Amino acid sequence: MQTTPVKLWDLPTRLFHWTLVIGIGFSWFCAEIGGNWMVWHERSGIFLLALVLFRVVWGFIGSDTAQFRQFLTSPVQALAHLRDWRSRATAFHAGHNPLGAWMVVVLLLAVLAQAATGLFATDDIMTEGPLIALVSGSTAEWLTSIHHFSFNSILLLAGIHIAAVFFYRFYKRTNLVKAMVVGKADWPTQQPLPVTLVFKPAWLGVLVFAMIYAGVASGIAFLAQ
Repeated sequence: MQTTPVKLWDLPTRLFHWTLVIGIGFSWFCAEIGGNWMVWHERSGIFLLALVLFRVVWGFIGSDTAQFRQFLTSPVQALAHLRDWRSRATAFHAGHNPLGAWMVVVLLLAVLAQAATGLFATDDIMTEGPLIALVSGSTAEWLTSIHHFSFNSILLLAGIHIAAVFFYRFYKRTNLVKAMVVGKADWPTQQPLPVTLVFKPAWLGVLVFAMIYAGVASGIAFLAQ
C-alpha cells in the first residue's frame, strides 16, 4: 500500500500526550512508595493539573487538529463510527476520530478531577493536600474518595485507549503511535488528503503552559498560606 507523509500533530500536543503518560506513571510510583516520595507526588499532581488546563486552553487557541471544535462530534456520530471498525482498511482522520475525540475529553476530565481533588486529599496519617485547610474533615474525606476513584477511572480509560491503539495497529494497519511521536502520519494515497491544516508555533504552546503552570503554582501557594 502506497502512503504519503501528512503532518497531523503539532509539537505542543505531542509533548502534552507523552508528558501526561509519564506524569501519571510517576505520580502512581510516588504514591506506591509513599514516605518522602509523597512530596513529589504532590508536585507531580500540581504539574499535571497545569498540564491538563494547558490542553483545555490549547483546545481553543491551538493548531487545527488540537481544537475541540475541529474534532468533537455529537455522541450519536461518535457511536456511528463503530461501524467503520469492521473494515480492515487503513484509515487516518485529520486529528482524532469521533470516538477518540470523546475519549480525550473524558480522560481530560478524569485527570482534572484526580489532580484537583488531590489538593484536598488526606491519608489521615502523614500526608495532606496543600489546600486541605480550606475544607472540613468530612469534605476532605469525600474528596479523597473521589481522588482514589478517579485514578481507577484513569486506569480503565488508559486500558481502553491502549487496546484501541493495538486494534488500529494490527487490525486496521494504522500506526497511531508513530503519528503521535513524529507528528506525521503515513497517509494512504487512495484516501483523500485532508484540507490544509494550520499549525501554531511550538513556542506559543511553551509560553501558554509556562503561564498556566506559574498561575496554578502561585495560586495554590497563596491559598495554602
